Amino acid sequence: MDEIKIEQSQFLPDTQLVEWMRDIRRTIHQYPELGNEEHRTQRYICEKLKELNIPFRTEGFHTGIVATIDSSTADDTEEKPCVALRADLDGLPVEEKTGLAFASKVPGIMHACGHDGHVAMLLGAASMLRHTELPGRVVLLFQPAEEDGDGALHMIEDGGLAGIQAIFAGHIDRHFNVGQIAAEPGLICAYTDKFQIKVCGRGGHAARPHETIDAIVVASLLVMSIQTLVSREINPSYPTVVSVGRFSGGTAYNVIAEEAILEGTIRATHPDIRAKIIDGLERMVGAMDGLYNAKTTIRFRGGLPPVINHPVAAQIARKAAKKIVGKESVMKQMHPSLGGEDFSYFLQKVPGCLVRFGAGHPDLPNIPAHSPFFDFDEGVLPIGAAFLAQVALQALRDKELFTCSQVSPAIK
Repeated sequence: MDEIKIEQSQFLPDTQLVEWMRDIRRTIHQYPELGNEEHRTQRYICEKLKELNIPFRTEGFHTGIVATIDSSTADDTEEKPCVALRADLDGLPVEEKTGLAFASKVPGIMHACGHDGHVAMLLGAASMLRHTELPGRVVLLFQPAEEDGDGALHMIEDGGLAGIQAIFAGHIDRHFNVGQIAAEPGLICAYTDKFQIKVCGRGGHAARPHETIDAIVVASLLVMSIQTLVSREINPSYPTVVSVGRFSGGTAYNVIAEEAILEGTIRATHPDIRAKIIDGLERMVGAMDGLYNAKTTIRFRGGLPPVINHPVAAQIARKAAKKIVGKESVMKQMHPSLGGEDFSYFLQKVPGCLVRFGAGHPDLPNIPAHSPFFDFDEGVLPIGAAFLAQVALQALRDKELFTCSQVSPAIK
């Protein structure tokens, strides 16, 4: 691991703390759990919070945890400013193929998105913050089910945001180098929507196609037609994706399929573009009846709203990042990610900012998140922990977020 570079922050993880975080990351990595099933992970985090003597609650939060650090000397009758830091807990239904010594021991489940690192960083930040006199409270949100897209929403519904006035988080990103932090105001993650298309034809013998309506042929033509929505109907200035990720149909090699199912996702960075894609899908699906005599239906399932960083929160995050990695290493994201993030639900309630922690390494292949070969440079752990501690303190000291508008301005 390269030498840690911390510029001006009072939060400097020592060697012992760095090793402690690394062990946490590797332990969690070996025992990943899917969303809303993170029982072992929850118990493990609770053990670490007990080691740190930080009070926490699990009751009412299913597999989530809400912990509080309060070293403020303010009178208890005074209203204390309160900032939250969030980490997600869940793994993915992916069979790990990294060959790491601490690879997943759970068949078919893997931490392929860095959430194991997020937990380690938040616990590292907690370790440093507990020794700091704070001008307010810091709440630690260990959130389940980010990949399922409902964990943040459930924590809000269960009262996890009670008393919180601002929130910050970070996500490991292999597109940036270790020692870089990207913090940007405005939209940084896309709208996400899921869709399912059902094609009903008329099955029959493969040798007598004229007696059938081939659902697989109709569905295949629909897949190709969908690709023109973005390439020919959407302004290329707006990043947009429509992807079909699942195609199922048929029962035997010599039977023409009566039914086929397509499942996919829409990713858009503007509400009008999102609406246009949805309208276009409905139009194309509806046209299949007249063109091919197939009965087609489409069903949309609720996706995620976009992540919109509050401008003041992003300014505070960039200020904190400069103290950790230096001005030259505080990056801009440049383009919104078309990935979804349920941190967006928190930002609909309170101002906040999601940053990117550089975790790339020249000696590691450029493997994307959600890949069975995904890994990251653990040199990011102390940097992420120091940033989280610094941004919490920065927000409590600056107090700008507690006097600004409650949430980020809507996208125009």
